[in-house]
Amino acid sequence: MSAKRTTPERITSLAENEVFVFGSNLGGQHGGGAARLAFERFGAEWGKGVGLYGQTYAIPTMQGGVETIRPYVDNFIAFAKTRPDLTFLVTRIGCGIAGFRDEEIAPLFAAAHDVDNIVLPAGW
Repeated sequence: MSAKRTTPERITSLAENEVFVFGSNLGGQHGGGAARLAFERFGAEWGKGVGLYGQTYAIPTMQGGVETIRPYVDNFIAFAKTRPDLTFLVTRIGCGIAGFRDEEIAPLFAAAHDVDNIVLPAGW
């Protein structure tokens, strides 16, 4: 069995079939961190804080505790399963401006380990 690919620590470009998965806020105000990069480079839309836009997928992380993020992660995983034509590069959502730690967010993605087209950060 080969090791599963991990998301690069710094993403500066995407292949045609790759999607940048980032932490957002519900209002879709992509002013800083990975959200700003998603907006400036990869097609995230201002005012849209959840879902697929351009080559990005927004998962809200700024609305409360970890449990408020879980439903959005579950929806993302379900969505990714419907799009095997795309490869989803998950950034360390929630671990920057939102202030969560990897050990708080990574367990939310446990089900993603079995989805071939979801690529997770190292250690997740």
